[in-house]
Amino acid sequence: MPSWIPTKPNNPDQRNTNDPADLEDSCLDASLDAMLNRIQDKLGSSSDLIVRKFKLPAPLPSNAAAIYFGTLTDRQTVNEIIMTSVMNESAEWLTNHADRPSQDDSLTFLYEHLLKIGEASFIADWPSLIMSILSGKTAILVDGCDQAISCCTVGGAMRDVAEPSTQVAIRGPKDGFNESLITNIALVRRRIKNPDLIIETFKLGKTTQTNISILHMQGKADPSIVQEVKTRLLDADMEVVLESGFLEKWLEDQTATIFPTIYNTERPDAVSMYLLSGKVAVLVDGTPFALIVPTVFSQFFYTPEDYYDRVDIRVFLRSLRYITFFISLLLPSLYIAAITFHQDMIPTTFLIHTAAAREGIPFPAFVEASLMELSFEVLREAGVRMPRALGPAISIVGALVLGQAAVQAGIVSTAMLIVVSITGIASFATPAYNLAIAVRLIRLLFMIMAATLGFYGIVITLIVMLAHLSSLRSIGVPYLSSFTPFRSGAPKKARSGRKASAVKPN
Repeated sequence: MPSWIPTKPNNPDQRNTNDPADLEDSCLDASLDAMLNRIQDKLGSSSDLIVRKFKLPAPLPSNAAAIYFGTLTDRQTVNEIIMTSVMNESAEWLTNHADRPSQDDSLTFLYEHLLKIGEASFIADWPSLIMSILSGKTAILVDGCDQAISCCTVGGAMRDVAEPSTQVAIRGPKDGFNESLITNIALVRRRIKNPDLIIETFKLGKTTQTNISILHMQGKADPSIVQEVKTRLLDADMEVVLESGFLEKWLEDQTATIFPTIYNTERPDAVSMYLLSGKVAVLVDGTPFALIVPTVFSQFFYTPEDYYDRVDIRVFLRSLRYITFFISLLLPSLYIAAITFHQDMIPTTFLIHTAAAREGIPFPAFVEASLMELSFEVLREAGVRMPRALGPAISIVGALVLGQAAVQAGIVSTAMLIVVSITGIASFATPAYNLAIAVRLIRLLFMIMAATLGFYGIVITLIVMLAHLSSLRSIGVPYLSSFTPFRSGAPKKARSGRKASAVKPN
């Protein structure tokens, strides 16, 4: 197994904070040339590493340098704010002021009087300096000073805020997360202008040093859940963190399950609603997908549009999603069981037409359904991987041609083709992609049990699946907590007039 693939540590009590100071904890040098040589050796003399040397007017030290990565910084900020302030305005300030700084206070003088940038800080050790440059900041070094100034000039090429591609917004905001952590946090801050929104940022990944942010609403989120999320992430012993999916297995209570227990979304309005309902969000730099914990089963059937529509429309659409979920899960197995074992449960007229359509079919119903399901999955995967201009057209044409040819060749019956087509369409009605994949996989198990034991096999598999779902937890919260336990005599929440909470917890 490659070393960068995240795996569970053998000792879960052993914590790794991924602190760069563990690699090298030493103070900066006072010599500018020594510091520049060491930085270039440390960063491998990369072609995009820019070292801009310049001179300062007397009595300040004459030699100074600004170091940054041209591919990670906003060059306009570096040129117009930092370089102009340090090189040009320093001479003007010294000319107009009699209380000139001494050589020892030159770095403090630059920090307090000249740098026209909002975010700047002093750095006194090598790990912090290297990490600051790698994060897209600009470091200012002055000869004779054993400290540096880190200026926030993060920029470079990044994708603009656009409509989410995997979660289409029918009604509501059209903006979605991108690969910039700062931008994603800003999209959430823009919606929740509340001081109770707490954001904690730290780094994960020994090699990548990826920025991770945990968001929660103080007073709404359970403090024990927030602490558990932080503990699990800090315990994550990973070399590489490139996407939020790398963190899912560390946040899951149980990995031996086919059902997703972590919800992901790329819509800022969805993250804001879940934060207001008391959940915790995890944002990862470099990916537009945010993780929401804890997660319950019913959460995968909700969409942000549910909060914008009327209650009757919301109830209808959610009910329709649950119905299509069971259709995509059980329809092929029910057809196989009825055709193979329980013909007496099929209406006579329909049974006669089905038997006539199946006349000459060389395969049993299970093999017939398996061939059609496999063909449908191949077409679906091919449509996703093909160029965007060709994918939908080839998928539709391929399905029509393949289905019609299979019926005419006597490989499958028309009834089976209809069943598989309805199942495939119903699977697209599930809002969560990861739950739809789980249904596609577990549907095969239902088909096998239906071909073996008929309806009894389907009922047994349903009982086992419900028992498995009842055993799942998400950060300690029961997976089916939206449905169980059911208390018929529970007191109803009192309401006053038309006042109601805009966001209800799931």
